[in-house]
Amino acid sequence: MLFTTYSAGLRVSEIVRLKLKDIDSERMQIFIENAKGKKDRYVNLSPVLLDILRGYFKQYSPRPKVYLFESEQTGDAYPIRTVQQIFSNAKRDAGILKEVGIHSLRHSFATHLLDKGTDIRYIKDLLGHFDIRTTERYLHVSKHQLVNIASPLDDLFKSKQIDW
Repeated sequence: MLFTTYSAGLRVSEIVRLKLKDIDSERMQIFIENAKGKKDRYVNLSPVLLDILRGYFKQYSPRPKVYLFESEQTGDAYPIRTVQQIFSNAKRDAGILKEVGIHSLRHSFATHLLDKGTDIRYIKDLLGHFDIRTTERYLHVSKHQLVNIASPLDDLFKSKQIDW
């Protein structure tokens, strides 16, 4: 669950509603149906995540029938609170003391894409935001990143396109 949340930048409500049919390993996409704002979208399916999910299915008994992550006892999707508790347990086991919730994985996904140079408009679409301002507020831009932004003037000068 946690790998899926981070690798696709999903909301916890989207994780619990993911169905087996939403995972398209041929197109390497995950379909997010009826997300916040009643908006459908596709996100990338990481090859690493696909391997993790295949390993998960090999060891999971009984195999899920409808939902990607479902209760062994009821066959229903896990409640949001259960996923939040799984995150809290993993955080505790990893020795992380910072007060963050599972939503921090979504923030990290977006921030890490931005750090890699992904255009904020693509991040907006992956996160399912209607307004770019929501995405801008979402991202945690490090001071290190801001300090290392070169002026276009510097680039012109270095490429000798301007001469003094």
